[in-house]
Amino acid sequence: MTATHTSPAGTAKQEWASGLTAFAAVMLFLVGLLDIFRGIMAIAEDDIFLTTRNYVFEFDLTGWGWVHLALGVVAVIVSFGLLRTATWARVAGVAIAGLVIIANFLSLPYYPVWSVVMITISGFIIWALCVVRRGSPNDLSEQRPTYEERPSHRV
Repeated sequence: MTATHTSPAGTAKQEWASGLTAFAAVMLFLVGLLDIFRGIMAIAEDDIFLTTRNYVFEFDLTGWGWVHLALGVVAVIVSFGLLRTATWARVAGVAIAGLVIIANFLSLPYYPVWSVVMITISGFIIWALCVVRRGSPNDLSEQRPTYEERPSHRV
């Protein structure tokens, strides 16, 4: 007598995909919020940041403040789209996280440790958004066959 067992393979994959999308949404929200604060700091008080002479990419700190403020606002908006599992939000989330990486790389001499932290978090956001293969976490048709569906290799 054999018992048939149903395997929740799709459910586990959906949970991973939903979890990674939620992780990316929350992290993108935090990156956006922190970029908003960083932008406000740079716009209001230029003397908060460290300045390095003879850096290849020298910019006005007030200008960088506006760049970080704009990226932060867009990142917060996109994070709400990610929580709704919108495909446009996944694409925009990867693009915004990439722009945040570039902006933080270019502003390394002004706030070095924080820039490295933001680059690392943005890298995790890109990874989490790119690891889910289909349009949304609920559309995961690429599943492994269950034990009963696997071909038998007996002679």
